[in-house]
Amino acid sequence: MISLEAHLRARRSQGRKLLVPYVTGGLGKDWIEVVRACAANGADAVEIGIPFSDPIMDGKVIQEASQRALDLGATPESVIAQAAAIDVDIPLAVMTYYNLVYRMGHNRFAASLAGSGISGAILPDLPLDELRRGGFDSAAELHGIETVLLASPTTTDARMVEICEAARGFVYGVSLMGVTGERVALADSAKIMGERLKATTDRPALLGVGISTAAQAREAAGYADGVVVGSALVRKLLQSGGPDEAGAFVAELRAALDS
Repeated sequence: MISLEAHLRARRSQGRKLLVPYVTGGLGKDWIEVVRACAANGADAVEIGIPFSDPIMDGKVIQEASQRALDLGATPESVIAQAAAIDVDIPLAVMTYYNLVYRMGHNRFAASLAGSGISGAILPDLPLDELRRGGFDSAAELHGIETVLLASPTTTDARMVEICEAARGFVYGVSLMGVTGERVALADSAKIMGERLKATTDRPALLGVGISTAAQAREAAGYADGVVVGSALVRKLLQSGGPDEAGAFVAELRAALDS
């Protein structure tokens, strides 16, 4: 495995703004090639969504992608196993919901990620207190999995300190209240969220949710260490796009962040 946090810190130290695209695992036969295309065109890590039937944080686009992947037979086990073949020189993280982790079992889930070379896990419906109380943090640490935690615009200052201290990999700053999805403009709360995170922690801080275009990515990255971009990329994949289209979009984002 490639350490998610160490890799992002190293790239940040080079003056680089960080880019983490989201790809729905199991969305078509070429989803692994999509991840490879993201890596080849400037992604610093890739977030792989493990499809779930009730993705409470996700909007229409990613809900549709998840359902399509499920209809194609995707399971947590199949997505994780297939990810072992990706073989890129950047770290991979999965994003899914705790129901699936609980059903697999903490140790089995964490061990399976490690066995496929996946170094991070994002579980948006697992609060910090439950992460500790339920024991997933111990299982993740045992298998070298870095648990990314989220902070939202309503997170208090005291709670943000706790989240930043407990997070591994990076801290995911939710740029607006609501579900994932494309927006016509970057939310005003993105600036506040980025500035709060940067004032709280030296851990890589990325903004996500509602970042849809290259211009918005560049603006958001000005407030934080980088961005997570999901729905805009997944929409292209739903519209019969494949690795070439994904690579071109990631290259466009990369160019904007580097300008």
